[in-house]
Amino acid sequence: MTVKRIGVLTGGGDVPGLNSAIKGIVEAGIIEGYEILGVCRGWEGLTHINFEDPASVARYTMPLDRHNTRTIDRSGGTILHTSRTNPIKMKSLPAHLQGRDFPKKESSKGVLYDLTRQVLKNIETLRIDCLITIGGDDTLSFSSVLKNEDVPIIAIPKTMDNDVRNTEYCLGFSTAITRAVDAIQRQRSTVASHERIGIFRVFGRDAGYTSLYTAMVTAIRCGIPEFTFNLEKMIDLIMEDKRHNSSRYSLVVLSEGSKWEGYSLGEYGEPDAYGHRKKRNVGEDFGAEIRERTGEETVISDLTYELRSGEADFIDKMAATTFGNMAVECIRDRRTGLMTAVLNGCYAMVEIPDPQMGPRHIDVFTMFDTERYRPSYSNKAGLPLFLTRA
Repeated sequence: MTVKRIGVLTGGGDVPGLNSAIKGIVEAGIIEGYEILGVCRGWEGLTHINFEDPASVARYTMPLDRHNTRTIDRSGGTILHTSRTNPIKMKSLPAHLQGRDFPKKESSKGVLYDLTRQVLKNIETLRIDCLITIGGDDTLSFSSVLKNEDVPIIAIPKTMDNDVRNTEYCLGFSTAITRAVDAIQRQRSTVASHERIGIFRVFGRDAGYTSLYTAMVTAIRCGIPEFTFNLEKMIDLIMEDKRHNSSRYSLVVLSEGSKWEGYSLGEYGEPDAYGHRKKRNVGEDFGAEIRERTGEETVISDLTYELRSGEADFIDKMAATTFGNMAVECIRDRRTGLMTAVLNGCYAMVEIPDPQMGPRHIDVFTMFDTERYRPSYSNKAGLPLFLTRA
């Protein structure tokens, strides 16, 4: 495999650290003599680009060099922009592809088109010799499809949920925890002044890493998707915390996918390209239960999008830069079909996760105190920095 041009894209939700990864790829790629082409708006860039329309080419591609990436690591988000496009489940065809024959199947929402063939064609037309994809489970699921189509590809995991398989760390996780802890610590004064119960909702549809690790350093109760708690017991513990606190307040942090016995978390809106619907605010529902059962006043804060905003912290910048360099080194060494990762606390290259396996989950037995509804702090000697193994 002779590489002259590397393509880079970011997909799914944005997180702090994406720009640091892009800059790391550009710096390392230029040293190796590669041309770096940014593909804009995630997989949409490789499904919607129309080479006969200069405006479309300008919209979906961005040549990357030291000049236009020099300062991008100082800000959050992604200069390549992003989308939740799923090339194998397209609800409609781009205008310039209307009338063409693509594989399709019927669903409850109508016809879904598979544009894998078009993505392969567009990669070839863009003269991309190897593609680097930066994303979470959903983005990486199509990376796995391209790997099986023999496309030279390297994946970089990112998600605040930290739930990508085969790695102990994903870009965006550290900054999310830093943001959550900062927000909770700031709001303590208000919750305490009014002697209320503070309820904080954070990301975590299927895995509770964000909630659990936030609770670990703020010493408060938490709810995680992996464990269904007893409502009365959780409320009793929170009221116990409030009674024993000289400032007469207590706090709890809930993953967006957390639940209690007998509770079904509602969803609303149209499913996205990967079948996800927005979830009701579990914090609001939990607060209503507290008020009804105790008469206590609550302060409910939805921290979700706050956690993905702004500049990355030190760990995310370092990990992102390192992942970017590792990706280019693998390409240089003619190793593809792999994902950058942290394994047993060390940087490593691993297999791109099988999308059929779903997200990685918290080991409740070792990480969550099911009696006290808080993180388990004991028996951590010998574990990696982030206290979990892939």
